[in-house]
Formats: sequence, C-alpha cells, structure tokens
Amino acid sequence: MTTNTLKKLGQPLLAVPAGALATLSFAPYHHWYLAPLSLFVFLFLLQNQSVKRSALIGLLWGLGLFGTGISWVHVSIANFGGMPWIAGWGLMALLIGYLALYPAVFGALFNKFNRGRPFHQLMLSGPVIWLILDWIRGWLMTGFPWLWLGYSQIDSPYAGFAPILGVEGITLAIVLSTGALVAAACYRNWRPLLVPAFILALGLLAGQKQWVKPDSDNAVDVAMIQGNVPQEIKWLPSQRWPTLMKYTDLTRENWGADLIIWPEAAIPALETQVTTFLQNLDAAARNNNSTVITGVLDQNEDGEFYNNILTLGVNAVGPYQYEQAERYSKHHLLPFGEFVPFEDILRPLAPFFNLPMSSFSRGDYIQPNLEANGYSLAPALCYEVAFSEQVRRNVNVDTEFLLTLSNDTWFGKSIGPFQHMEIAQMRSLELGKPLLRATNSGLTGIVDHQGKIIEQIPQFETGVLRAKVIPTIGMTPYTTLGSWPLYIYLLWSVALSWLLIRRQAGRFRDEQPQINYHD
Repeated sequence: MTTNTLKKLGQPLLAVPAGALATLSFAPYHHWYLAPLSLFVFLFLLQNQSVKRSALIGLLWGLGLFGTGISWVHVSIANFGGMPWIAGWGLMALLIGYLALYPAVFGALFNKFNRGRPFHQLMLSGPVIWLILDWIRGWLMTGFPWLWLGYSQIDSPYAGFAPILGVEGITLAIVLSTGALVAAACYRNWRPLLVPAFILALGLLAGQKQWVKPDSDNAVDVAMIQGNVPQEIKWLPSQRWPTLMKYTDLTRENWGADLIIWPEAAIPALETQVTTFLQNLDAAARNNNSTVITGVLDQNEDGEFYNNILTLGVNAVGPYQYEQAERYSKHHLLPFGEFVPFEDILRPLAPFFNLPMSSFSRGDYIQPNLEANGYSLAPALCYEVAFSEQVRRNVNVDTEFLLTLSNDTWFGKSIGPFQHMEIAQMRSLELGKPLLRATNSGLTGIVDHQGKIIEQIPQFETGVLRAKVIPTIGMTPYTTLGSWPLYIYLLWSVALSWLLIRRQAGRFRDEQPQINYHD
C-alpha cells in the first residue's frame, strides 16, 4: 500500500477523534475551547475534498461526537429495556448513525456549493448550512436538539450572545469564528482573523449588558425535594405509600417555604387514584400559607394519559378539586419513553417498547404559567427543556421563574444528567429568568438568571434544597424576538453569496479572450 493511499485513508479517520473531542466541551467536563478546536479540525479536513469524501469525513466526525456524547442513552436501554444486549447495542448504533447523518450532509453540501471559494464556504454558505441542519435535527421526528455546539459555551466568552440570539446564535458564532481561523490557516491570509476577534469582542461586550433587573424585594423561599427513589421499585404497588410518606415527611419539615417542589411523577400513581391524599396535602399547604408543586400522571375519561405538573395549596384556583385543579400538561414527549413511533411495528419486538404508560397524549404548545403563592412560573417537563423555542413561547412579561421537573434516574451515573442540567442553564441565560429544577435523583438545583448554578444537591442522595431565590423583571431580546435575527442573517448570507457569485462569473466572462470569427 503506497504512502498516498495510507494518507487518503488516514486523513478522514482523524475526523472520529476530532468529533469525540467535542464531547469534552459539554458538561460534566466543561472544556468549552475544545468545541471550536474539534470544529477547526473538521473544517480543515473538508478543504478541497470531493463531495463523497466530504460526506464520509462528516459522517466519521458525527460518529465520534454522538458515539461518545449520547452514550448515556444506552444506560436506560440496558437497565430497563428488557432487550438482548445485541439488540440494545443495535438500537444505539441506529440512533448514533442517524444523528451522524447531519454532519455528513453538512460535509457534502459544504463542497457541493462554492467549492474553490473558501471565503464563501467558511464564512457564508458553511455557517448557514450548519444552522439549517441544526434546526432540522431539532424538529424532524419530534426533534433531538442535544449536543448543539452552543450548549458547550455556557461559561465561555460566546455566552454573551445567548440573551440576544439564543443557543443557535452561539453555535453560529462558533462556526463563523472557526471558519475564519481555517481560512486564515489554509490560505495564509491574516484578514479573516478579524472575524473571530470581532465576534469575541462583541460576545464579551454583550456579556456585560444587564438585560433584566433582579427584583430583590420579591425573593421567594424555595424548598426542592429530591426523593432519590430507585427506578426499579418506583412503580411497585407495595412502594406507593412508602414513597408518598417519604415526600410528605420531607415536606412537613419545610412548611415555612413559599414554594415546595417535588420532581417529575413524584407521586407513583395516577392522580385519580390518590385524590384524598392530594386533598389533605392541599389543606396542609394552605394552613401553612405554602404551595406544593408536584409531578403526577393522569388519565382522563377518554383513557388518554398525560404527564402533568400539579399545584396544591395557595394558588390561583382555590382548594383542590380534581375537575378544577391547575395543571401543566407536557407537550414535547420523549420518543419511546412517552410515545412509541411506529408502535404497531416496534411494540411487539421488545419490552423496551412497551414500558408502562408509554402512550401519552400531548398538552398544548403554549399553556398559562403556573400561579403559585403569588409567583408566576413557566414550566417545562424533563426533556422539553431542550426545546428553546417552546420554552421561550411560554414566557411572558409576568413570568418570574422557569420551572423544570425531571427524573434522570433512568440514566444512572452517566454524563446525561449533567448535559441535561447544562441545557437548563442555557434556558435561564437566554430568557433572563432564574430556573428551579427538581429531580428524583439529581441534579436538583437552582440556576440564576445568568445561567450559573447557585445551589445544588449531589446525585443519588435524599435531601431538600432550601434557598432564597430572587426573581427578575424585564425580558431579554431573545425572549421578545426569538430566532428572527438569525432568519434575517440567513437571508442576508444567501443574498450576498448569490451577488458575489454573479459578480465573479461576470468578471470571468469579461476576462475571456474575444474571438473574431470573421478573421
């Protein structure tokens, strides 16, 4: 085998460790600078490649990123799926392979259009293609917006863009900056270096701006309860009352709090099965001038299941009655956990596709904020906190806090729960609102309006997080405008690319020698 052949084979394979390197930029590792480095190698490898070879490089980079970055999904399959190990790994391979198709498509399109025009590739069409593919990945088949590069920058100079352009804007800034560095390195031209310098300066300047105002006079006393109930026994009938008593005892010790928050599905029963318990809890909360917020499952008279958040005690609707209770119903359901795509085909294959109550119905996309003890909270249940536009649309001028309940026990001691918390931090930074996050086994925590964790309970410990939390007044530009500035940027980039291509084509025609056929 010749040296050139080895080089041709080895060069694309560098994309695998480069993709894996990006995983270290996300939680729990937090080496944010490795995301731009990973992307730099990826874009460098794409230079002057054929479309097919570019697609291969993109696929390998994606396999490196997603093969390491979402490995935590296998924990739930292995521990609770009831599938043969080979089937479990096969399912993981399909998921990773599907997600790796997005960077493969990026690689192909990167050299399909504007090949030989590095400025267009790296600073116009490239960032636009990346942004569009991220949007598609966050929407197609209900969406999986995990490991968007912007999430890795919660502690970086790029974080200042979040309240203006959201996590997608941070991703765009990374791709633009890195593309300019590749252009400078490959074509030995210093001028592209002005682009990352300008973007970093703008990010640092934006990070100094206070978009919202803390309302120190209206601080809330919060108690968040982490029950740490093992998933293996959570739904056993014999464990229902021990679990309820565990939460009740921890609540009784914290009746002085304004808000007492239990995690997702903390009540291991359908709401209709424990109405007497809920009435007693509601009465106790009212007697102590407090509000209890809890996750609970429900089944309506048509047999449809819902994953809900329920408020009890001092709230907007009065004493608890099942028919009139204030609830939030989860809209963005988790594939396979809460609904099964192609269920007629998949359910017969393995117990994993037939988990209890894995056919939930959706709540509305936009729902009223929960009113609890005089405070207004915009809720998101578990997985749906990853959907920035949905959370944004549920925040209004009266919203004081973001609330998310979750149960990450499914994923054990993997990196998944840490990534989940990092995503929740980004929602706080984007929207300028403190976030209250209660989970069954961690990470239960409080995030301030700047996306920083200020209080947290360690994983797999039973405990109560008690703290004073200061709400904010006002709205960030991202809360008001959403992704519209990015849409405008996309249109501007496409138009500029088209004009530059037309101009270069016209210049090429003018430079061609004129042939006089009459001579």
